Amino acid sequence: MNDASASASSPAPQPADLLRITGLQAGYGDVQVLWGVDMAVKAGEIACVVGSNGAGKTTLLRTVSGLVKARAGSVHFAGRELAGASPEAVLRAGIAQVPEGRRLFRGLSVRDNLLLGAHLRSDARADILRDLDWVYALFPILHQRQQQDATTLSGGEQQMCAIGRGLMSRPTLLMIDELSLGLAPRAVEKLSESLLEINRTGLTILLVEQDVLTAFELAHRGVVIETGRVAFAGPSSVLAGDTRVRAAYMGI
Repeated sequence: MNDASASASSPAPQPADLLRITGLQAGYGDVQVLWGVDMAVKAGEIACVVGSNGAGKTTLLRTVSGLVKARAGSVHFAGRELAGASPEAVLRAGIAQVPEGRRLFRGLSVRDNLLLGAHLRSDARADILRDLDWVYALFPILHQRQQQDATTLSGGEQQMCAIGRGLMSRPTLLMIDELSLGLAPRAVEKLSESLLEINRTGLTILLVEQDVLTAFELAHRGVVIETGRVAFAGPSSVLAGDTRVRAAYMGI
């Protein structure tokens, strides 16, 4: 067999799993929220987790981030196990989370909120300022308003600042909880364009989103969670065409 035919008959190499979650269980007190979640995010892709309110999407991100303690299962990231790790250890490992509701610091400027994202970095100040300039290039309005109290920005601008703060940690995986929550369609469109630009740099993104249409338009692959369990998983284009998903989450 010649080289050409060998290449044609061999499966194309697949991107490695950057994050693999296996059998993950978690909850709050006596209330269990996640019941054996299995999913993976490949390096360089945008993945999404969708589902109705209360399905367990935020708990999933908080468990990966170490904010909620896993009761069972594995969170394997970039060659190491993170289940049970502290939030600081997870951030140092290369996972940054943009929380639901943005949670910017009142009384601090946009610039200071952004720089707080780099508080665990030990590299040169010049490198941190270079990344700050990159965030300003992504979101020019933040540069224009860098001295303004971040909590006085519009909702869309606050989301830009929260994403920028996450980027300032220089993560390998950026997790965003409810990108579009409470935002006007035009703001969501601008943020979506920015996420695609960020992803083109090679940064992997995991997006949790109640707006299924927005999530499927952005993501390469998706997971649908129902009552703390994975109900559907696959390429976003396939999920978007699934009659069960369309009926349950897209009103079609």
